[in-house]
Amino acid sequence: MGTIRLTAAQAMVKWLSVQMTPEGQRYIDGMWAIFGHGNVAGMGEALHGYRDVFPTWRGQNEQTMAHAAIAFAKASRRTRAMAVTSSIGPGSTNLVTAAALAHVNRLPLLVVAGDVFATRRPDPVLQQVEDFDDGTVSANDCFRPVSRYYDRISRPEHILSALPRALRVMTDPANCGPAVLAFCQDVQCEAYDYPEEFFEPRVWHIRRPRPDEDELGRVADLIRAARRPVIISGGGTVYSQAEEVLGDFAMRHRIPVAETQAGKSGLAQAHPMNFGASGVDGSAAANAASVGSDLVIGVGTRFQDFTTGSRTLFGADATLVSINVHGYDAAKHGAESLVGDAKVTLQALSGLLGDYRADAPDEAAREDWLLAVDAYCARPGDQGAKPTDGQVIGAVQRAAPSAVAMCAAGTMPGALKLLWKPSQGGYHMEYGYSCMGYEVAGAMGLKLGAPEREVICFVGDGSYMMANSELATAVMRRIPFTVVLTDNRGYGCINRLQTLGCGGEPFNNMYIDCNVEVQPEIDYVMHATAMGAHAVKAAGTDQLEAEIAAARERHVPTVIVIETVARDFPGTGIEASAGEHGFFWDVAVPEVSERARQRDRFVEYLGQIAQARLVN
Repeated sequence: MGTIRLTAAQAMVKWLSVQMTPEGQRYIDGMWAIFGHGNVAGMGEALHGYRDVFPTWRGQNEQTMAHAAIAFAKASRRTRAMAVTSSIGPGSTNLVTAAALAHVNRLPLLVVAGDVFATRRPDPVLQQVEDFDDGTVSANDCFRPVSRYYDRISRPEHILSALPRALRVMTDPANCGPAVLAFCQDVQCEAYDYPEEFFEPRVWHIRRPRPDEDELGRVADLIRAARRPVIISGGGTVYSQAEEVLGDFAMRHRIPVAETQAGKSGLAQAHPMNFGASGVDGSAAANAASVGSDLVIGVGTRFQDFTTGSRTLFGADATLVSINVHGYDAAKHGAESLVGDAKVTLQALSGLLGDYRADAPDEAAREDWLLAVDAYCARPGDQGAKPTDGQVIGAVQRAAPSAVAMCAAGTMPGALKLLWKPSQGGYHMEYGYSCMGYEVAGAMGLKLGAPEREVICFVGDGSYMMANSELATAVMRRIPFTVVLTDNRGYGCINRLQTLGCGGEPFNNMYIDCNVEVQPEIDYVMHATAMGAHAVKAAGTDQLEAEIAAARERHVPTVIVIETVARDFPGTGIEASAGEHGFFWDVAVPEVSERARQRDRFVEYLGQIAQARLVN
């Protein structure tokens, strides 16, 4: 067996460049990099040497580079991923938030974080975090709770085992998430005689675990005994590529489908069994079906608090079934577990159910809900008045009905989940971590992962101010997408939660409620233009529609700024009460207050949490 003498960093990049998908593409599409001490010498030299076979992309911030990588993986339905490398210290810790985002959302991400010297010769090195009681700790230990696989490369031969382990986790549908390799900076530059066979191309197949026959039989019996079942479809449906199977299953057995944030657009809104969003920000039709159901069938969902109305959405007598690729998620809320891949499990279930059909769902409720959405999102007659978020969504829907709407935090995630009527695959939401600042970088990564789709990024002024610099990267790389920047002059979503949901007074969220002498007047058009994007301010929804159409002709991002009113839309559930459409969301309320309004809200809150299912 021959060997090749390479530095550890060169060997890592060479190995990554030959890890393939069954379709013949690189599984790791390339590496995002900001160089500093800790990765510029080792990884920098290695990436330069392999630049013709393994691309390197420069971003503006480590966190947002990783957000772009995560969005790429999500758009690729977890069949491909990207890597990110950072320098030691702040470069690495900037990535911790992004790693947490990937971890919560079960999305693959490879982090190669620069680390201290393995030899400890220049100890402490610049930017080194020292633990006075543990000499093995570095800043990169912050990644441990937010990574699915963590390893420290302190010898060049460590990559022989660490790299395959990292990709094994990233391609595992049950344990998928971020893999973090803390790469000691001196070791990156050390040479080693690596076996030639280590660099043979390898194809990574994503398995489809089949369900246990006994579990399958028990769940089939439960469904056959149910009259009013409902399906809650989550992200696992999409990652399993089970959309068509789910649609056929729902039609054949006449079971309405409600969707989570991650599962939305698995079925097109036009599908007759798609009853809309579930939970806190759910539709009247979907939530009514859930409240009245005798069996709730989760498919690829974690039954998160927004999905379940903080455990108040489903009746106390309803049985829960959870089809999930991971036993941990399948057992949540005391559900009857059915562990397996969503696609093959639904196919097997349908075979056992035969000609079973549930009672006819309330189709009139579905139609009434869709009519209500149309009315709420209709073109405003007064184009000179500030539109609501719903009217903005309606304008975008009319201008780009087949686009992928994407977002992450603030008011828009609830509004879009409730009101956007997607084509299949026309929705991309990061809501597991609901990370402000994901939007612009995420839109870039989404467009890289799905270049054939039109991408519309909805972002509020608060999230835009938090992280917008990857606009410049998208301009440099000629990655076109459209940003609809809704400006309500502050953190409008949290202001509503503060005042309506928790009984508080408006404070420190909207600019007008902050302790400042001068209200900021931020020119977002000028700001985006300065980074090279095409930017314009829309005077109303008619101009917004026209600008979205015009953006399709450009090869750089387009930013459309539109001022909106800071008020509720129907069905947010933000007011933390079981409203006409929305449902309860458990956000703790102060037990002691000098204000009567706050005390009254606490009494109301006690009544609401008493309805929650307590089974974990």
